[in-house]
Amino acid sequence: MTSHPFNTESRRPTDANEEGFPLSFAQQRLWFLSQLGLNQQEYLVPRVVRLQGEFDAAALEAAFSGLVARHEVLRTRFVIGAAGEPLQIVDEPGPVRIPLIDLSGVVDLEAREAQVRATADAEALRPFDLTADALLRVRLIRVSDEDHVLVLAMHHIVSDGWSIGVLTRE
Repeated sequence: MTSHPFNTESRRPTDANEEGFPLSFAQQRLWFLSQLGLNQQEYLVPRVVRLQGEFDAAALEAAFSGLVARHEVLRTRFVIGAAGEPLQIVDEPGPVRIPLIDLSGVVDLEAREAQVRATADAEALRPFDLTADALLRVRLIRVSDEDHVLVLAMHHIVSDGWSIGVLTRE
């Protein structure tokens, strides 16, 4: 049985004294590379979506809160267990707060679009701390009252092409 980031059926605690789950072989490889500090940006999975029209930030937060509640991999951190091996720790679900970066006050349209691109790139490519960060990061950039840019970033240790499709559909 192959392990998939959204597949929780194969997860079993490694030891009654530890509160964690073993990593898949692919996760072990990515965890090891992150410990070496290598290729941090190469293992980020960014998505940027332009949203136009009326916008409800509370509904967006509720949607992401539900998504994170349904998929425990989006609440997973990677820590060193008592025996010295990496383990997955699944945190309890909680509300997702989406920080708003407001660029609507930038009057010059070209300058605003350049700032939107630079801000989205910086947010999408900011590295994760696998031991502490939520491995799904969501940011919202307000361009105007009816124009927003949604920036999503996940670490590849909890996502792949298939799971991105699941996220997009949901």
